[in-house]
Amino acid sequence: MAKNVLGEELKVCCTSPMTGFYRNGKCDTGPEDRGAHVLCTEVTAKFLAFSKEKGNDLSTPMPMYNFPGLKPGDCWCLCALRWKEALDAGYATPVNLSATHESMLEFIPLEVLKEHSMDLIDRR
Repeated sequence: MAKNVLGEELKVCCTSPMTGFYRNGKCDTGPEDRGAHVLCTEVTAKFLAFSKEKGNDLSTPMPMYNFPGLKPGDCWCLCALRWKEALDAGYATPVNLSATHESMLEFIPLEVLKEHSMDLIDRR
């Protein structure tokens, strides 16, 4: 059973759009997942623009990869290093701790993730 950063069972991040490296709705990971798609987040317009500027266009659909393209408000299993890059640049997105894989702790301390928890951020 996969665990989240809180040490509990990993919860579903999103099924519409269907996310996860394995497209099972969870931020599960394995040896094939070289990008470590382990952080469950709600993307923002600022983050999507930042990511596109950095060469990772997450807004444009890519059917050949079963990728629908994201819009602000969508939840997604994001690459650990992409979120860290956004954090360092001031574009960190809200984190769903219960749906973020425990391996994210190899990249970012739990205290930092908690500061960006969806439960704490006013997203109006």
